[in-house]
Amino acid sequence: MARPRIVITGIGGICALGNDVDAIWSSMKAGKSGIGQLENVDTSALQVRVGAEIKAMPDHGLDRRRLITMDRFSLLAVLAAKQAFAQAGLVIDEGNTHRVGAAVGVGVFGAETADENYDAVLVQKKPRTNIFTVPRIMPGAPAGQVSMELGLRGPVFGVTSACSSSNHAFASALDQLLLGRADVMLAGGTDAPLSFGVLKSWEALRVLSPDVCRPFSADRQGLVIGEGAGMVVLETEDHAKARGATILAELAGVGLSADASDIVAPTVDGPAAAMAACLRDAGLSPEDVDYLNAHGTGTSANDQIETQAIKRVFGDAAGALSISSTKSMHGHALGASGALEMIACVMAIRDGIVPPTIGYREADPVCDLDVTPNVAKERPVRAALSNAFAFGGTNAVIALKAV
Repeated sequence: MARPRIVITGIGGICALGNDVDAIWSSMKAGKSGIGQLENVDTSALQVRVGAEIKAMPDHGLDRRRLITMDRFSLLAVLAAKQAFAQAGLVIDEGNTHRVGAAVGVGVFGAETADENYDAVLVQKKPRTNIFTVPRIMPGAPAGQVSMELGLRGPVFGVTSACSSSNHAFASALDQLLLGRADVMLAGGTDAPLSFGVLKSWEALRVLSPDVCRPFSADRQGLVIGEGAGMVVLETEDHAKARGATILAELAGVGLSADASDIVAPTVDGPAAAMAACLRDAGLSPEDVDYLNAHGTGTSANDQIETQAIKRVFGDAAGALSISSTKSMHGHALGASGALEMIACVMAIRDGIVPPTIGYREADPVCDLDVTPNVAKERPVRAALSNAFAFGGTNAVIALKAV
């Protein structure tokens, strides 16, 4: 018996490229960079002073009593979730509230709250922290805040696996639907890591670029941290059709694996295993896939290893595959990256446009696939894969199909 098809009926997002999906996608198609000098964090004691920053929050109408319980990463998740819900045309009432849930991926925690409270206690010598510190900082907070804002009483939980968090959230939400535990699931990811503490910690790893992110280019110097959130509404095809929803794409399959090797150094085997498992789960052959949104961090090791893994899985079909890393534009938003890249994949399928890898200047013989350098490409996209590989060796790949 064939399993139910899981489809996407709404999508929302916010990041340095724009405050909604239309703005984000327009920037991606145009090859616009959201990376620049940081303005909302004191960089005087930082070596790296660039990031993909949301310069100003849009008007959102949230009550102040709700806002004081939220860290920035929760607010971003709520804004993206409301957009996705609005597009999906969902109305929550007593008849369906227990059948709608949310899975929200987070790479770190409420970093804004952490910095504020360290300053309060250690610098200002205050005797106590903010009363809402724990509910603001916890990684599960965005999922809870989304559920409260939208009235969701179905399966609601946070997912955290570093930079694979969004894709693991998509996989977990898909499972809830296939198991019959919900009729509709919001899924995605959020992170707001542009804080002093988080940036100082990333500096110690010596993987940050001093200026821009140039994935797959021979002169790449590292990644650039970004912030943002992306959310999609997932439901069974039958449920979507019964309520007359517009279907944007199908979430056709997932592939999950672990390197079981090193806490930070990636392998070829783990990513390759996840991509191969994703193709099998989605019922796709390598030749069926037209676009692959790469993990593409812009570090020397990641881009080379990802290229090798793609070649291993796709074989002769790798040469015909259009690949790009949109992190070159929206930065590495950690737990939100996969959700922002989901936007790129859905819209690539919808519009038949592959967004570019910008900042590409010099061919690298060890990254010799078509990475769509600098300029978007028009081509029909029947199916797309999105890669997410994380510290800890946790890999998550999702497959989307046109409908």
